[in-house]
Amino acid sequence: MTFVPHGKHLIAGEWLASDNTFVSAPAHGPEHHYSVGRVSDVDSATSDAEEAFWSYGYSSREERAAFLNAVADEIEARAVAITLIGMQETGLPEARLQGERGRTTGQIRLFADHILAGKYLDMRHDVALPDRQPLPRPDLKMVQRPIGPVAVFGASNFPLAFSTAGGDTAAALAAGCPVVVKGHSAHPGTSEIVAEAIYAAIKKCDIHPGVFSLIQGGDRRVGAALVQHPLIKAVGFTGSLAGGRALFDLCAARPEPIPFFGELGSVNPMFILDGALNSRGDDIATGWAGSLTMGAGQFCTNPGIAIVQAGEAGDQFAKTAQDALASVPAQTMLTDGIAAAYRDGKRRIAETDGVQELLNTSCDQRKATPYLYRTTAQNWLANESLAEEVFGPLGVIITAETTDEMLEIALALQGQLTCTLHMDDGDIDAARALMPIIERKAGRVLANGFPTGVEVSDAMVHGGPYPASTNFGATSVGTLSIRRFLRPVCYQNLPDALLPAQFS
Repeated sequence: MTFVPHGKHLIAGEWLASDNTFVSAPAHGPEHHYSVGRVSDVDSATSDAEEAFWSYGYSSREERAAFLNAVADEIEARAVAITLIGMQETGLPEARLQGERGRTTGQIRLFADHILAGKYLDMRHDVALPDRQPLPRPDLKMVQRPIGPVAVFGASNFPLAFSTAGGDTAAALAAGCPVVVKGHSAHPGTSEIVAEAIYAAIKKCDIHPGVFSLIQGGDRRVGAALVQHPLIKAVGFTGSLAGGRALFDLCAARPEPIPFFGELGSVNPMFILDGALNSRGDDIATGWAGSLTMGAGQFCTNPGIAIVQAGEAGDQFAKTAQDALASVPAQTMLTDGIAAAYRDGKRRIAETDGVQELLNTSCDQRKATPYLYRTTAQNWLANESLAEEVFGPLGVIITAETTDEMLEIALALQGQLTCTLHMDDGDIDAARALMPIIERKAGRVLANGFPTGVEVSDAMVHGGPYPASTNFGATSVGTLSIRRFLRPVCYQNLPDALLPAQFS
């Protein structure tokens, strides 16, 4: 299938052009012109989303599940074209984009099945006790209800799974909330063709077209206008700490503050305990190198820090990791800006006092190569900048003299998406000492694995304490993510005829 972008916004079923355009910057292939989003587009899209909510927000689970499955079908019908333009825009390999498309449609279908089962509604019923003394109890029924239109920001590093039809959009639609997407300018063509798929499903299922709109990027004022629009009731965001915090602050400063569900990344530390380090340190180091460089290190779960104890085994771990990383070829990064930020992060780490450079390669323009550094626990604790994320395949090994220093490192960590323990049976006591700390620091705690690769399932948590995310009680992956766009409503002594259909 050949796909030539037309470069327009999709607003409530109409493809609309703007007077101003921006030119895409693909990793390879032809450039295209895309309409720049306008504040007026935000107002139109959100007004139509509010109008759609009066039907879509009160639709049945069966209707929404059919719509979600239709979206997945339409995305798969465009599989070849999506992969082709995605490769051109991002430089990601074919297999990665095929896998990401499968993850995207698989998540949509999972959500369809989940809402049909009804568990997400958390329905509760306290029956009336008219004869209770000293006071009777009324009949109380509670259920989760959709909140209204949701704004979603496309992510740079996942053009499918965290963008136009990604997890935030799928969760909101599953909950019964219309969505306005601000597309990411790194992959506008991919956003456009996925929007076409969603619109085809809207027409197939005869749903109000205001249930979904795509406004292309190119103007930061559009993002600000979107989160501040009074009809928007929540925001889903995956991106940088600086950008996410700015939008979070705008949400909090509104006359009606709204929740901002921002996933902002982390360094995802790995604690490699002595037993595991001595028995299989080489295997862990090799696995770490593979995880660290997967997708040019452009994953929010990229394990950027490894903590080992000082000694011969720790030195060998560093040597094995160095050798493994040295053999990794240069990889294309998603954008020129991300590549520039990676080089800046490398300089920040390299120029910090007390940091030893183990691997210094060359990063040219949009190509990334791995870097590896080593420092002591005390030096890491004394330099806050060493705990900041570098988005790319850069690793830091922290050498701790004692188990107590490992505990100090854990206590000093900011909020993380993940923390990992590499351990053997003999490491249980050390791991037990770390557990109360790291479970307060991270949304997901792993044993003997690597955090890249986030399973889409009921139990998955992709979030964590700030700055990993802006809401520690939420996840942006898995079926629990639907709950972000619902709120509990209690119905007291209402007749059955007025209750939501879920109670019938």
